[in-house]
Amino acid sequence: MNKPLIPAQRRERIQDYLVTHKIVRMDDLYNLLDTSEATVRRDLEWLEREGVVERTHGGAILNQRLTLEPEYRQRAQKHPEEKRLIGELAASLIEDNDVVFINSGTTTTQVIRHIRGNAGITVFSNNVYAALEVGDAGFKHHLIGGEFQRNSNSVGGRFAVDNLRQVYANKAILGVDGISLLHGCTVPTDVEAEVVRQMIDRTRGEIFIVADSSKWGVVANFQVAIIDEIDKLITDADFDPLAIDSLAEHSVESLIASANPVKI
Repeated sequence: MNKPLIPAQRRERIQDYLVTHKIVRMDDLYNLLDTSEATVRRDLEWLEREGVVERTHGGAILNQRLTLEPEYRQRAQKHPEEKRLIGELAASLIEDNDVVFINSGTTTTQVIRHIRGNAGITVFSNNVYAALEVGDAGFKHHLIGGEFQRNSNSVGGRFAVDNLRQVYANKAILGVDGISLLHGCTVPTDVEAEVVRQMIDRTRGEIFIVADSSKWGVVANFQVAIIDEIDKLITDADFDPLAIDSLAEHSVESLIASANPVKI
């Protein structure tokens, strides 16, 4: 008979597993540690208090810190097909005559690329890259003023926020760098955070978050929304089903972008 693990050993094994897999289910931990459900729950509670993990519906995820903002080109090279599908699905949810806020980011650029023309749609955005790309896209695209942010190809600061205070939208489609139940939606800079918070405050309708599955469990420096402020998450097919269940408990609907999109 194997000697039972002491708490420090169990917690170290949980952390080692999460470093490799990022997500763990309770059933996996019972088998990994050969211990009771109550003991596993106590270990996860301890690790959550220490900021190592975040408990979810039926398991846990590794807390991943994002302290610096990656350059736009670096982000664009990660998960390009997933972002394209997410952008296409998000754009399809924009209805005729909508006024929409869309922030900066590689996923939101894909949203703007896929907005159909000749539908009376108006977009207000701080996304400089998308503004340069869309040209005569057949919808109104207002680039808000502000200070240029090189890393994100966006504008922000006081002038951007002041411009947004003059507008109301009936939808907001927002990209974030991290999303978790405990820490909500986060971005790496205060400049972008101010813009996104103002977009949320000035939206008189649904708030959509567009984020590929790699953003789940990531925590950047600045919170822009708690989970309960979100109406829908648009993500890819690799998004963890347990995470979808956890979000549903907070009344967040998950839409999965794929060749044949389905609603969970």
